[in-house]
Order: sequence, then C-alpha cells, then structure tokens
Amino acid sequence: MTDFNRYKKQSDDIWEIANLLRGPYRPPQYRRVMIPLTVLRRLDCVLEESKQDVLKEYKKLKAQDKSEEQIEKILTHKFKINFYNTSEFTFKKLLGEPNGLAKNLNNYIAGFSSRARNILEKFKFEEEIDKLEEANRLFDIFKKIAAQDLHPNKLDNMGMGYLFEDLVRRFNEQANEEAGDHFTPREVIKLMVNVLFSGEEQIYKAGKLTKIYDPACGTGGILSVSESTILEQNDKAEVRLYGQEYNPESYAICGSDFMIKVLNLTLLNCP
Repeated sequence: MTDFNRYKKQSDDIWEIANLLRGPYRPPQYRRVMIPLTVLRRLDCVLEESKQDVLKEYKKLKAQDKSEEQIEKILTHKFKINFYNTSEFTFKKLLGEPNGLAKNLNNYIAGFSSRARNILEKFKFEEEIDKLEEANRLFDIFKKIAAQDLHPNKLDNMGMGYLFEDLVRRFNEQANEEAGDHFTPREVIKLMVNVLFSGEEQIYKAGKLTKIYDPACGTGGILSVSESTILEQNDKAEVRLYGQEYNPESYAICGSDFMIKVLNLTLLNCP
C-alpha cells in the first residue's frame, strides 16, 4: 500500500461532504468552501491540547498591557507553536449553538494569531460563510467537517499533506480552465527537483544550510518536495524555504499547507 492510499479514505469522505454544496455552488466552486474548512478543522485539532492553557496565558498577558506583537512572541515561544487561537470557541463549542454559527465562526477565525490569520484572510471565507448561511447549508456542512478527525495523533503531518494535496488536485480539476494554475502533479515536481539538484551533492552534507526560493511558488509543491528530498538524504541538514505568489487563493493554499505540515516558510504575496 502506498503512502497516499493509507489516507485516501479520509480524502474521499471530505470529497463526499462537498456534495451538500450542490445547488448554491457549482462543482468548480466547491473548493471555496471545502479547502478553507479542511484547513480550519486541522488547525482546530492541532491546537486542541494547548487551547485552554494558551487562552489563560493570553488573558494574563493582556492584563499586563502587552502588545499583540509581544504576546505572539511570548506564546509561540512558551508553547512551542507556530500559531494559536484566542477566541473562546473550538469546533466542538461552535456546534453547540447552531443559530449563531455564522457569527461565532467569524469570531473564531478572527481569533487566530497574525501568521495564521494573514493566510486565512486570503481565502475570503467570510463571504462563503454568509452565502452558506443564506442557503441554509452552513450547519450541515460544518457538522460533517467537524466529525473528521484530523488530529496529529490520527493523521501525521505527512498524511495530512497527502490528504490536502489530493483535495486541492481534485477540486481544481473540477475547474478545468484553472487546474494548471494551482496544482502540479507530484511526479512532475519530483522530476524537476531531481534535475535541479543533479550535480549538487554538497546540499546533502551534514550541517549544510540550504536556502530555496521559488518566485512563483503556487501552492508550494516545489518547495515542499525540495525540502523533503534533502532531508531524506540528510536529516541533519538545515533548509530554509522562501516563496512568493501573486494569486491570493494559491498563496492561502500554500501557506495553509505549510502550517498543516508544521513546516517553516517565508511567504510573500505580491499583487
């Protein structure tokens, strides 16, 4: 069984949830809802264990009149996390108030720390929340995505990466005119990286610092594969990734993918 086949069932389940969008959305538009919701569910699961401790510490620091920038540095260092959420809500709590879901979900998204919020805002998901609420589909969709167990103990970073890549591919293939804008097949990327690294054996040396920059990184496939290729050869290598992307949705997908995998990336959106 290949690595991806181990996670395909969960990808199929999320793909099936998208059928509830039929009517208010056309199939090529399903990604506008399902990709952000999948990202949010993963982030909710990742933060599950530290949520209450982070919230308690956040309130303590706010009472000391610390700036948001100071608070973010303190919390990410103390809890060894790249992002956090300071709203009172979790996916579980959001389900407890169906009539207030739209308002509360927006509050939950606004509670993310700046790095995560900067990425999530590019999805413009608040527009989809309003549309789903108006079409009376928000709670049904949210309830089903909340039932997906995307906790790291259930689905490790590699597995989540496979699942997310598959969803991006499948949803973008629904929009044939845009498929190539968002996704390059993994096999093609691996070939490109192997050609790029050919004759560059020094990058695999222990202690070697390698900086990789992609000026049109799309959803980040080349950056991700480049790093994994180096670390497969030398797990002590230090790799720093830098990307730049024009398209806001591609930027959001790339940033979300790296947050999901807990990989570090310096990413710029250059309109």
